[in-house]
Amino acid sequence: MSDLLEEYYMLAIDRTKSKVLEDIDRYFEGKENVPTYEQYVREREEYIDQIWLNSWLNAATSHASNTVKRQYLLEKDYDLEGVSKKLVNQMFRSEIRNVTPFHVLDWLDEMFLGKEDVWSEKYNKSIELFEARVKMQEHREKTRKLMQKFEFYMEELLGDHYEDLYLYIRYLIGSHLAIEVEQQGVVLPTDEMTFSDYLYDEAHFAYNKYQYEEDMTEMYERLISGYLFDFGPNWIKDRLSSHLFDEYLETFHEKLPDNFIKEIAYDLFLDLSNEFFADLLEEFVTDLIKLIDTPFDLETHKKIYETDISERERKIVAELEEIKRRKEEEARMVEDVFGREYNPPGGRNIEYVLHIGETNTGKTFHAIQRMKEAGSGIYLAPLRLLALEIYEKLNQEGVPCSLKTGEEEKLVAGANHIACTVEMFYEKDFHEVVVIDESQMIADKDRGFSWYKAITKANAKEVHIICSFNARQMILQLLGDSNITIHEYIREVPIEVEPQLFRLNQTRKGDALVCFSRKRVLETAAELQRTGRKVSMIYGSMPPETRKKQMERFINGEATVIVATDAIGMGLNLPIRRIVFLENDKFDGTRRRWLTSQEVKQIAGRAGRRGLYDIGKVAFVHNPKSMARLLDQEDEPLQGFAIAPTTGVLERFQKYSRKLGLFFYLWEQFKSPIGTKKASLAEEKLLYEMIEDTMIEAKLSMADLYGFLHLPFSTNEPTLRNQWKQKLEAIVEGEELPDPLIKEAGLEELELSYKSVGLHLLFLYKLGRNTEAHYWERMREEISDKIHEQLKSGVQITRKACKVCRKTLANKFKFDVCNECHFERQKRKEKRKVRHNQF
Repeated sequence: MSDLLEEYYMLAIDRTKSKVLEDIDRYFEGKENVPTYEQYVREREEYIDQIWLNSWLNAATSHASNTVKRQYLLEKDYDLEGVSKKLVNQMFRSEIRNVTPFHVLDWLDEMFLGKEDVWSEKYNKSIELFEARVKMQEHREKTRKLMQKFEFYMEELLGDHYEDLYLYIRYLIGSHLAIEVEQQGVVLPTDEMTFSDYLYDEAHFAYNKYQYEEDMTEMYERLISGYLFDFGPNWIKDRLSSHLFDEYLETFHEKLPDNFIKEIAYDLFLDLSNEFFADLLEEFVTDLIKLIDTPFDLETHKKIYETDISERERKIVAELEEIKRRKEEEARMVEDVFGREYNPPGGRNIEYVLHIGETNTGKTFHAIQRMKEAGSGIYLAPLRLLALEIYEKLNQEGVPCSLKTGEEEKLVAGANHIACTVEMFYEKDFHEVVVIDESQMIADKDRGFSWYKAITKANAKEVHIICSFNARQMILQLLGDSNITIHEYIREVPIEVEPQLFRLNQTRKGDALVCFSRKRVLETAAELQRTGRKVSMIYGSMPPETRKKQMERFINGEATVIVATDAIGMGLNLPIRRIVFLENDKFDGTRRRWLTSQEVKQIAGRAGRRGLYDIGKVAFVHNPKSMARLLDQEDEPLQGFAIAPTTGVLERFQKYSRKLGLFFYLWEQFKSPIGTKKASLAEEKLLYEMIEDTMIEAKLSMADLYGFLHLPFSTNEPTLRNQWKQKLEAIVEGEELPDPLIKEAGLEELELSYKSVGLHLLFLYKLGRNTEAHYWERMREEISDKIHEQLKSGVQITRKACKVCRKTLANKFKFDVCNECHFERQKRKEKRKVRHNQF
C-alpha cells in the first residue's frame, strides 16, 4: 500500500475493530444462552467484511486532501489533465477498493477462537451492560411519566390562581418601584405614564438627569422571576394533591424532594414571569407605587386592582377619542391645505397648443415663432443653457428678451419677453404667450412638479406645450375640457442603426459618443485626445457657459468629436452625423437599469441635421439588435405626473402654523390623487434638518425660509450645503454674506467653485442685490473659461493601477485588481483550503 494512505489505513483498522466489538455486544443482547464463537462468525461474516470496506472507503475519501488523491492516482499511471475534482474523487474511491484488506476474521480468531472462557466473559459483560441499560431506561420512563403528571397538575394550579399570584407580584414590584422612584428623585411627566413608558422611554430620564447603570427591563424581568422562584415552589407544594406525593413515594421509595418541584416548575415560572411582566407594562406607574401603602391582603388588593383597571380603561378610551379628534383635525387640515390644489383644471379661457413629435423636428422653433409675434411671452426651459440660447436668439433677431435662471438675471430695457428655467415660473404673472419646453419631464420624480405647475397654473392667452408622443395622453387628461389645438411633427431626416458593434478606434468626424457619468465622459475624452483627436465634452455638472463653448467648438469644426452624457438629448441642436451609445444602461439615482425606449429615441434623435446630413446614424457598443428594437418600439404612455407644494398651498398652511416641520409631516400624510405622484421633497427636508429649531427658522418667515430651501443648487455637495447654512446665518444676524469658496487646483475644484459662486448668486438675486451680482457673474464666467481651457487642452485622468502590483490598468477596466493578481489570490485561497482539510 502507498505511504500516502498509511495513516488513513490505520484509522480504518481502528474504526473496524471498534464497530465489530459493538456488533458482538448487539448480537449477544438477543441470546438467552451464550452462543459459540463459530456460530457468531457464520451468521455475521458477510457483515463483518462490509464493516471493513465501509470504514476504509470513508476514512480515505473523507480525510485525504485533493492533492493526496491526485498524487496517489498519478502513481497508478492515471492521466489527470483537465479532470474535475468530482471525477478525481470517483476515480480515487474506485481505485482504493483494490488495496489489500484488513483481515478482520484473523484478528477475531486470535482473540476468541478456541478461547471459550474469554468468549463467555465477553458474553457476560455484554449482558450485564444490556440489563443495566434496560433498567435505566425503565427508571427514566417512570420518572418522565411522573414528571409529566406533576407538570400537568402544576400548570393547572398556576392557571387557576393566575390572578392571585399576579396581585402578589404586582404588590412586590409596586413596592420596589415606589422605593426606587423616591430614592432616585424621579419626576414622572404625567399620571398616565405606563410602566412600559417608564422602562423604554428614556426622555423622562434625560429630563431628570437620571440614568441607570444597567438595563432596567432586564432588571425587572429578573426581579419578577426571582420572586416567583423564591416563594413559588412552597406555594405549589402546599396546594398539590396528596395522592401525587404518595405516588412518588410508591414509585421511588422516598419522599418527594423540593428539588423535584423546582426542576418541574422552572420553565413554568419563566413563562409565568414573562406573562406577568407583559401585564405590568400596561399598568400606570402611579397605580403601582401607591400599593406600598397597603399591606398585602388578597381580597383588599383584588378590589384595588379592579378599581385601577376600570379607571385605566376610562383613560384609554378618553385618550383614543383625543387621538381620533386630532386625526380628524389633521385630515381636515391636509384636505384644506393640499386637497383642492391638484385636481386637473376644468375648461379655462386659455388657448392650449400642443407641439408633439420626435426629437429634432422643429417643435420648439414653431412655438418660439408664435411667442415672438406676441406682445409678451415667456419661454420655460429644462436647462439654463437652453434658456440662454433662446435669450440670445431673440435679442439677435430684434426681439428684446430678458434672462432669468435663479443664478442670473439679465434684464433688457423694454423687454416684454423672458427666457427662464421652468423652476423660475411664477403663476401670478401674466404673459400673452407661454412656451413650455420638454413637457414630458412632468413625469420626472424630482423636477416634474415644475412642469405640472407651469401647465396647470399658467396665466396667459396662449400656452404652447412641447412634448414627446408618449406624454400626449397625460397632458390632454391634465388639461381637461380646455380649448386645445394639436400639431404633430415627424422627422424628415431618417435614422439608420449600424448593425456592427462600434469600437472606439472607429470614431469619426461628426460623431457624438454618449455615456452616463461625468467620469466616463472624461475618461473617454482623454483616450480620444491621446490618439490626436480634437474633442468637445458635455456633462450635467458642467457650467452652461463652458457647455456652450464646447458646443461651439464642435459646431465650428474646431473639435471633430463630442463626448456627452444624456444631457445631449435635451434640446441641443448640433451637427451630429452619428450618435454612438457607449453604454446601454444607466444609474438613475436609485439603481442601475436599462435605457428606456423614450431615452434611446431622445438621444438618438440628435443624429442627422437637415441640410447637412441626409441620414442620421446610430451605433452601439453592445447588443445593437435589441437596442435597435427600442428605436422602433412604440413608447408606453407616461403614467403619473409629479406634484409638489405651490404658493397657494404654502399660503393656506400658514393659517395653521409657521413650522415647516409640520408642513413636511402633513405633506407625507397627504395621499396623492390618482394619476399623480408626490415629489419627495428630500432635498428640502435635508436642508431643513440643518436649521430646524435654530435662530434661522425663528427669524425668517415661513415663505422666505421655504424659498431658501427651494433654491436650485447641488444639495448633494456637503460643502455647498454648509455654505448655504452660513449665508442664512449671516442674513438673520444682519451680517454680510460670506464670499463663495473658490479653489483652482484642478478641474473638480474649479467645477465646485463654479457651483459655489452660483449658490452665492442665487442668494444675491433672492435678496434683490442685482448690482453686486454682476461682479460675481463676471467671476463665474472667468471660472467657466478656465474649465473650458482645461477641457480644451486635454483631460488629465489619474493613472489607474492595480492596488496589489501597481501595474497600469485600462481606464475602462472595471476592477481595482489586475487579472494576474486576482488569479494568484484565488490560488492562495485554494492552497489554504487544502491545508485546512489536511489538518
